Amino acid sequence: MSEPPAERYRRYREALRGEPLPVAAVDLDALEHNVDAIVSAARHAGKPVRVASKSVRCVALLRAIAERGGAAVRGVMAFSPLEACYLAGEGFADILVAYPTAQPHDARAVAHAVAGGATIMLSADSGEHLAVASAAAAEAGVRLPMIVDVDVSYRPLGSALHVGVRRSPLRTPAEVADLAERIARDAHLSFAGLLAYEAHLAGVADDDRGAPLASGAKRALKALARGPVREQRLALVREIERRGLGVPLFNGGGTGSVAWSAEDPALTEVAAGSGFLDSHLFDGFRGLALTPAAYFVLQVTRRPAPGLVTCQGGGFIASGAAGPDRLPLPYLPERLALLGLEGAGEVQTPLAVPHGLDLALGDPVFFRHAKAGELAEHFPAYALIRGDRVEARVPTYRGAGQSFL
Repeated sequence: MSEPPAERYRRYREALRGEPLPVAAVDLDALEHNVDAIVSAARHAGKPVRVASKSVRCVALLRAIAERGGAAVRGVMAFSPLEACYLAGEGFADILVAYPTAQPHDARAVAHAVAGGATIMLSADSGEHLAVASAAAAEAGVRLPMIVDVDVSYRPLGSALHVGVRRSPLRTPAEVADLAERIARDAHLSFAGLLAYEAHLAGVADDDRGAPLASGAKRALKALARGPVREQRLALVREIERRGLGVPLFNGGGTGSVAWSAEDPALTEVAAGSGFLDSHLFDGFRGLALTPAAYFVLQVTRRPAPGLVTCQGGGFIASGAAGPDRLPLPYLPERLALLGLEGAGEVQTPLAVPHGLDLALGDPVFFRHAKAGELAEHFPAYALIRGDRVEARVPTYRGAGQSFL
């Protein structure tokens, strides 16, 4: 989706003329472009895409993604049991909760939703998770489908070096198959499949603008890590099948590795979330033909000195390891830059203005959040832009009175 930045700024500015600022906005044309790109990356390998809801956090946008993707989009990957119940109540089917719970309240909510006809799968990586789920299922008179979550981080030196996120303690085929068998033996649970997310591939950029000298090393490390992930996932399937269990669902992947993961013969589907809105942490991934779709918009309120303006608000810092890449990115107009000593603040965000750009008080500045879903935690609604007008306003989870954090 090619559009000169000056033209994009012009039409966004026109669309939001008279809109109270700050505001959060989503470009529907860009969103649809990103859905097409992600679906296409998986479709050539015959894999459907499961939408990671934590990277969207807006029912209307989740529906828009599903409608645009059609049969190539399969279900939702939720980030909490209560969110899964909420989405089931909103009409979403085939929901996988990607993060385990040890709270009886959560498991009871899912069990009662399943008793009412919802399709929700819980994830687990320990016997404690199974005990909580089994008790809730017995109480509700249902069988809860369970997904076993597996660690596929890169360990070239065994446990001495761990490259990846700290998720499941399960790693070996025997460990995973043991838990799968335990699920299958439980009268109130059923084994529904596996989840093995390669965060060290899907979430690490090929080109790091904050540390360009490290980019080559990161690409080399990712290249070395790909083979072990694929071998491990295949070994998991073989061991589980050897024990007489099938693997009806095997989920992996993320926005940064959709195309590669789709080619993995062990997987039955791939996940994606942030790429639909294209938050700026994904700018450094090669082979992703995405375009920014989500913004927050601040007004210029001061000109403290030549070459500087100050916007009201803007301190929306992303989660994760603290660093410059977690700051919002001033995007439109072009070439604006945060100040190193102030960054993005709760009450004000000063910006360096390039020579030749004149910003008046009241002018809008468009920022991109580092993480797509977290933007929705700061705004009650998204203004949906089509062309140069606001087509609709839709509530985020926050605006709908929902919080699952």
